Amino acid sequence: MDTDRNALAASSPGLSVQGPAGRVPPPRTPGQGHPSSCALRPMAAEDLAFVVDEHLVHFPDGFFARLGRPYLTAYTRTYLTSRHARAYVAESDGVAVGFLVGVTDPVAHRRHVLDEHGRGLALRACAALSVRPRLTLHFVRTRLGRYARKLLPRVREPRPAPAPGISGAGVSAVLAHVVVSTHIRSYGLGSALVQHFVQDAEAAGCARVCLVTTAGPGGAGPYYERLGWLRTDEHRTPEGRLMLTYEFPLRHRQRGTAP
Repeated sequence: MDTDRNALAASSPGLSVQGPAGRVPPPRTPGQGHPSSCALRPMAAEDLAFVVDEHLVHFPDGFFARLGRPYLTAYTRTYLTSRHARAYVAESDGVAVGFLVGVTDPVAHRRHVLDEHGRGLALRACAALSVRPRLTLHFVRTRLGRYARKLLPRVREPRPAPAPGISGAGVSAVLAHVVVSTHIRSYGLGSALVQHFVQDAEAAGCARVCLVTTAGPGGAGPYYERLGWLRTDEHRTPEGRLMLTYEFPLRHRQRGTAP
């Protein structure tokens, strides 16, 4: 199964993170109620309730979200068990306020999901669809054929050719979802999460990082453009939403430079 790759980022650039659970410098913005300290750390199983809650708030129209909380929880858990995935949580004063999930090798991660979690996810999906007839009809019309091709016995899934607009060879890391809770935006946590994933993707030897975001006022395209990402493609989802693909090349970067 594939990820719903609509990405949402909030806040302004400028914060840095060192290591998998590095401290983020406290914001300098004056005002009552601003956080005294922020941190990024690896996501843990106990964070899944928070992550799923935020996902359902910010991405309610995604297909996996429409399958319901049990399915979305089980799928999000795959990011914690795959060595090809990265999952972080942002904290403010010790309270979770944001998260990011992504993969540094989409093909290898998909194999892991199918091999280790495929049966359980399929059963949960069937249970969810059995009580959602409209969603079931939508699934049959838009996704059944694609999913069947991926789930049928296969030799070895070939590494796909670069998507339209994605130049060059090499593995493309995929930033799947990034969210910062509404009440804590404008403190740089979104850009810190994105920067941390970019650094991890570069350390993993990826050639670029890609993401997909909604076109129009509700999308995060202008935000990523300010961070130096390049718009490379657009397409429509099975639901008809126009999506924009962005790429951040890695191989030309000098190690240690921020995006």
